[in-house]
Amino acid sequence: MDRLTNTIRPYAWGSTTAIPALLGVEPTGEPQAEMWMGAHPGAPSRLDRGAGETTLADTIAADPEGELGAAAVARFGPRLPFLLKLLAAGAPLSLQVHPDLARARAGFADEESRGVPLDAGHRNYKDANHKPELICALTPFDGLCGFRRPLEAAALLEGLGVDSLKPYADLLRAHPEEAALREVLTAVLTADRAEMARTVDEAAAAAQRLGGPYAPYAGLVHHYPGDPGVIAAMLLNHVRLQPGEAMFLGAGIPHAYLDGLGVELMANSDNVLRCGLTPKHVDVPELLEVVDFRPSEPGLLRPEGGGEEVYETPIDEFRLSRFVLAPGAAPHTLPDTAAQILLCTAGSPKAGELALAPGESVFVPAGEQVELSGTGTVFRATVVV
Repeated sequence: MDRLTNTIRPYAWGSTTAIPALLGVEPTGEPQAEMWMGAHPGAPSRLDRGAGETTLADTIAADPEGELGAAAVARFGPRLPFLLKLLAAGAPLSLQVHPDLARARAGFADEESRGVPLDAGHRNYKDANHKPELICALTPFDGLCGFRRPLEAAALLEGLGVDSLKPYADLLRAHPEEAALREVLTAVLTADRAEMARTVDEAAAAAQRLGGPYAPYAGLVHHYPGDPGVIAAMLLNHVRLQPGEAMFLGAGIPHAYLDGLGVELMANSDNVLRCGLTPKHVDVPELLEVVDFRPSEPGLLRPEGGGEEVYETPIDEFRLSRFVLAPGAAPHTLPDTAAQILLCTAGSPKAGELALAPGESVFVPAGEQVELSGTGTVFRATVVV
């Protein structure tokens, strides 16, 4: 078992205080958006087994079956198939979707064959993997997830009283649901930018004045002035997670995180197609091939079971569970069939003989049995094999 040293990513949308508060350190004044725990090449965790510090990625590469377990390697390949994060949103993230596995493989192969550099701003597929993800709230957490019913979206747009939004509301009322949502999203993202900027300004002013169901959208324009994603966001459901609640985001589901601190677990991928709320590249034709236009209610997840509380998802590359350790309770012995990362978010638990403080994490190789004891909250990330 290895105590991990993890990288904090300073993305502009990050909270300046949430992660420092969890870690019990003074804020630096800079955004601290995500703390990565895993073997992603962009910021792999580091560990030291007595011969000097190395990365978790290099450690796994040297002995995949020994670190991950033979069954996991046979099923997912010789790398850790998930990435665990602390995510602290102080401003809205980009409105985005993720491809399914087949689309990711095809898109990556196509861009590779055309010689598109991996770091090119217009590149869509950084790897050949899908990117399902799960976010579990540690504080009240606001987000957008999945399309509203078109009639609900039409009523929301009409309620703003902005004349230039009326054609979109009419489209939402005039077509079958999926076709209506596709047509409106396409129209919003391909509209003349100067005209759309005026519409966004008027809509944001009305949302600020009206409040209520418009409150989640009112502040978007301050971060992304003139961005058509402000209007696209109004087609989506607003979700507020309470601490301990989670939300699963599968392929094609448009979403954005707005505010709050959470534990995020995802497949080990960088594939993102953006819809708006970003200065980055938006590839509208490719986006429209990936988006799932079926209206859907956000499915909130609550942990199931006693002892180890599991957040059930249809994905095998990752599995998130939580232990809330009460004073005087018996220790929990964890399965050892696959590698796992343990993250403390509260209290002072112990993983084996290692004492953990909030924000600290450990990597447990396959085959190593660990007991959780003490008091506090520990999240466990592993795979299903």
